[in-house]
Amino acid sequence: MSRLEKFTPRSTPDFMSGYLDALTLVERLHRLLLDVIKDEFERLGLLEINAVQGLLLFNIGDNEVTAGELKTRGYYQGSNVSYNLKKLVEMGYMHHERCEIDRRAVRVRLTAKGREVRDAVAELFSRHAEGIRHTGVLSDAGLIEIVSTLRRVERYWAEQIRYIY
Repeated sequence: MSRLEKFTPRSTPDFMSGYLDALTLVERLHRLLLDVIKDEFERLGLLEINAVQGLLLFNIGDNEVTAGELKTRGYYQGSNVSYNLKKLVEMGYMHHERCEIDRRAVRVRLTAKGREVRDAVAELFSRHAEGIRHTGVLSDAGLIEIVSTLRRVERYWAEQIRYIY
């Protein structure tokens, strides 16, 4: 029995189809976001950094964090965040130093070079937000509804991880 067949009896086929479409769309939107960031970096001549690293710099912002904190917030997988943080430090986009309390943990923060990339991503997102609003792709109410819906799905998935396994 396939995974789809196992879940179909609990859901109507139309709902299941819609749910699978939504999952595909979320995954595709994330990949498109990375492509949009990559294209912006190419336009700006930022060729040594990739889109995942740029998004990481954006998400860290003005904070000083550990890799563990980034994983806890749900932004990144362990090996992915560790590898990218190491590369960003090597390329001069981030500072790192050992925590005073827990010497095993390393705290990171953006350098001036890292803040320039963060600002470029923030500007890109700002232009897109204005464009989406101005062209009517999304209204304020539509955006609120999407965010609310996605947060409910996020909570549901988080509960599945915590309580079923």
